[in-house]
Amino acid sequence: MNLTLRQLRVFEAVGRLKNFTRAAEELHLSQPAVSMQIKQLESNVGLALFDQVGKKISLTAAGHEMYQMSRIIDNQLNETEQILEDMKGFRHGRLIIAVASTANYFAPKLYAAFKREYAAITLNLDVTNREGLLAHLESNDLDMVIMGLPPKELDVEAQAFLDNPLVVIAPPGHPLAAQERINMERLQEETFIMREPGSGTRIAMERFFAEQGAELTTGMEMSSNEAIKQAVQAGLGLGIVSLHTLEMEIDSNRLVVLDVDAFPILRHWYIVHRKGKRLSPLAQAFKEFILGNTKNLLQK
Repeated sequence: MNLTLRQLRVFEAVGRLKNFTRAAEELHLSQPAVSMQIKQLESNVGLALFDQVGKKISLTAAGHEMYQMSRIIDNQLNETEQILEDMKGFRHGRLIIAVASTANYFAPKLYAAFKREYAAITLNLDVTNREGLLAHLESNDLDMVIMGLPPKELDVEAQAFLDNPLVVIAPPGHPLAAQERINMERLQEETFIMREPGSGTRIAMERFFAEQGAELTTGMEMSSNEAIKQAVQAGLGLGIVSLHTLEMEIDSNRLVVLDVDAFPILRHWYIVHRKGKRLSPLAQAFKEFILGNTKNLLQK
């Protein structure tokens, strides 16, 4: 096959976006130019790479194989580009990170502090749930992730850099708001707003209450901490969230943290990447910055 990098990059964009027009916009090309590159690539391969029904396109079996290979090649080229840029002394460079949605309550302060030292870098950030973080680690398509519970099913290197206490929250007028040393028996009488199954917070909660021999009544399940906080404020139940998500609500007296025996559930935030991954000098600098400066920066 006589393939070009231009063809592969155009194909990767179309395969990822499932749309010729959006791929053309992303690549700053005309749609006919994108279509021509795909036709030339299919001619070189000798197989159809896309099926099209109306305006909807999808990858063929051959297209799926080509897409995986194009991602690998693109990642390797990006890694080479990053290494060469880093050799210029951090004057340029790109850092690709994914963070758990809960961590993004404090993470921007860390990024801002790091960027003050390396002003010319570009930071690509994906704020996602645990499923998204695991997908990134599985495909090894970025520098590192920030998450609360490193996966056991993947071969990763994980280093804790910050405590992550989970606390019970209630609206200020709740009957338990003024009580001290609330025991587990009393807590089980309440209805809870929970994170979705599979989230790091949900896993930690279920493990903790199983160890306590306690069962909680679930009133609703939410896919974000913001949704849980809003539901708790509305009086729909109690919630359990990271203390890092509560600064504004506590300051404005919209939520209170309950004094519950055995709480907070103490977890940690970890910086995680695949074991054996060759970090670029820029990624290594960011990792060392997070491990060495987080606590001081967040106390300011």
